[in-house]
Amino acid sequence: MAAPRGAGGRAERGDTECILEPLTLPESPASPGVVAAVEDSLHVPCIFCNECYLLPEQSQLLKHMIIEHKLVIADMKLVADFRRYILYWKKRFAEQPITDFCSVIRTNSEAPLEEQDNYFLLCDVLPEDRLLREQLQQKRLREILEQQQRERDDTSFHSMCMFCDQEFTGNRSVLLNHMAREHAFNIGLPDNIVNCSEFLAVLQEKLDNLQCLYCEKIFRDKNTLKDHMRKKQHRRINAKNKEYDRFYIINYLEFGKSWEEVQSEDDRELIDNLEEDWSDWEEHPVCAVCLFCEQQADTTGKLYLHMQKSHGFDFLKIKSEHGLNFYQQVKLVNFIRREIHHCRCYNCQEKFQSKGELISHMEETKHITFLPSRSTWDQPQYYFPTYENDTLLCTLLDSEDLVTEDQSEDVPVVSEDISNLKALKQSSVLNQLLREENNSQEKN
Repeated sequence: MAAPRGAGGRAERGDTECILEPLTLPESPASPGVVAAVEDSLHVPCIFCNECYLLPEQSQLLKHMIIEHKLVIADMKLVADFRRYILYWKKRFAEQPITDFCSVIRTNSEAPLEEQDNYFLLCDVLPEDRLLREQLQQKRLREILEQQQRERDDTSFHSMCMFCDQEFTGNRSVLLNHMAREHAFNIGLPDNIVNCSEFLAVLQEKLDNLQCLYCEKIFRDKNTLKDHMRKKQHRRINAKNKEYDRFYIINYLEFGKSWEEVQSEDDRELIDNLEEDWSDWEEHPVCAVCLFCEQQADTTGKLYLHMQKSHGFDFLKIKSEHGLNFYQQVKLVNFIRREIHHCRCYNCQEKFQSKGELISHMEETKHITFLPSRSTWDQPQYYFPTYENDTLLCTLLDSEDLVTEDQSEDVPVVSEDISNLKALKQSSVLNQLLREENNSQEKN
């Protein structure tokens, strides 16, 4: 069955070609009851009646719909936003009969007719349902990536260490690095974590309740808990605890897969590749391609210099002036690639017969040197690469990746012991080998 008009589609630009855009949920309410449910984000209504349940009572609502309305929804664990999913189907079932969407399962088919029951199965075999699930997953991923970027840029973070009385302000990474370095408590790299403040609050609550973070046993007092975690090396979290999954980016990346499933697939692929013959493998330099022509360079520095001198496009200057973070740089590169591919000037929208005519126009009119309004290119659709082998995307740097002189003080440096340099030279292995070589030559 075809998807509803509000569920997604293609946005036209120009007379002959289209650009695929992310799907969007229909926002027009189905009925006054749905409007009330939308406003009350803590409750989820039944698809068929006026019963409402709190959001954490998801299983109770599913049970109610099975018993009272004979509706079975398959694989609910793969639905990224349970509430929006239910509201969508409440609207659709009000518009069309349930049999237009669901498979009918007859139970007790050999019994008399009055003893038979018809159950309705809603699953992603229906294209509309599959489309909705994928759309909700993409929406959640965008929200999570935006939240992660806000946390990366946030300098108002304030918290105390869970293991000592030291207080930290600024960025979340300062506290996480302190706990990893000073207390051997490592919950992962800061850039792999999202909703960090909530994560730390969950961990702190467990410690306040005298619960070990790894084995999750309860102890009689704080000192006993501390000794246990130190001696048993339990200063880590239990990776099997699903409660922590929502705090790690990896659990949002692939539709319906947890970090364990993603990791196991990587491990299986590694095992499968162990027996492959790599004897004829030759390494080739990875080159990035210019945004406007076919020129390639083996470093981004060379590529940026080429674009500046040959086309008048200063990527680093644009990045600095507009304060572009990593994700915005990705969207900008994909936007420019898309427009150049369609032979369209990204400023005046004029189309040309060839890429050469387009570049000549953009260079002559200086349209190549400045960007259109941010709303034109800072769109979720440009998270996805225009070219799947675009090496330039892999080399983009966030502003925080550049270490300044002020930041360099926080980087630990382990120096060599050169307090007795003369003794070090005399005991050097190289000197010993040299003496043995000289003795061998004298004997000969």
